[in-house]
Amino acid sequence: MFTYSVVRVASVLFAVVVAVMTTHASASATPAVRTSTDAPVPSSGCRTAAPAGTSVHAFSAAGRSGDYLQEVPHVAARTPMPVVFDVHGYLQPGIMQNAWSGMGAYGARHGFAVIVPETHVLPPKWDYRKNSADIAFLSEMLTHVEQTLCIDKRRVYMTGLSMGAFTTSSVACQLADRFAAVAPVSGLQDFTWCRPARDVPVVAFHGTGDEILSYTGGTGSRGMQLPAPDGTLRTIGRQMREDKHPQLVPNAASIPGPNRCLGATQRLRIHPDHEADHA
Repeated sequence: MFTYSVVRVASVLFAVVVAVMTTHASASATPAVRTSTDAPVPSSGCRTAAPAGTSVHAFSAAGRSGDYLQEVPHVAARTPMPVVFDVHGYLQPGIMQNAWSGMGAYGARHGFAVIVPETHVLPPKWDYRKNSADIAFLSEMLTHVEQTLCIDKRRVYMTGLSMGAFTTSSVACQLADRFAAVAPVSGLQDFTWCRPARDVPVVAFHGTGDEILSYTGGTGSRGMQLPAPDGTLRTIGRQMREDKHPQLVPNAASIPGPNRCLGATQRLRIHPDHEADHA
C-alpha cells in the first residue's frame, strides 16, 4: 500500500531542487535507446497520419481498464515525434494533471506528443511496485501509442508528480529499454531492486517547502492528513502508525549520491504568481 498524494504550491517564495543523475545499470547492461544525435527510429504508426489536436482514448491492458488523453502537435505528415508520458499523482485524475502541468499545450507548441495515462482504479493511484499490473499497463500503452502515432522510438520520455514521480522512477528501472529519459517531480525514488537494462538519464525536481512529500524525507504533515488509499477511511498518518508502514520517501538531497550525479544539486528560488494545486 502506498501513501502519496497531492502537492500544493504556496504563493510564497520557495526553492526547487534539481538533481541530474542516471539510474545505475548492471555491468552487463547494453544501451537500448541511443543518443539524440542518431537518426530517428519511426514507429509503425508512421504509416498513417494522425490528426493533430487533443483527444481521449479508452485503453485496457494487463487486467486494467483506463484511458489516456493525447495531445498531438501540428508537424509534417509521417515525421517521427518525441513523446512525453505525463503521469498523475494520488487522488487526481489525468485530466487534472494535464490542466495543471500544461505539458500538452507545451508539447503542441514545441513539436512533441503528450500522453496523460490513467487507470479506472478509485481513488486515482498507481501501483509502481516491481512487475506490477500498472507498469505492464503503461508498457502496453506505449506499444499502442507507437502503433497509432508517428513516434521516434529513440525519444520516448516520462514525467510525473508525487505518486506519478514514484511511477516514473519505477518505469526508469523496469522499462529502461523503452524510455530514453525520465523527469520525476516531488518523489524521485531509488529502489533497492532497481536493475535497469541500461543507464537512464534522470532530471529530478523537489520543492524544499513540500508539506506532502518532505524534501528532507518521509511524508510531510499535510500528507499525513490525506485519506489512506486502502478504503478504510483512515488518514495516511493513521495507516502508517497502525500498519507500521515505512517512510518510503528518501531525503531528496541524498539521491542518488555524488558518484552517480553528473553535477551538484542546484537550488533555484522560485516566486509563483498564483496558488495552484499539483498532482
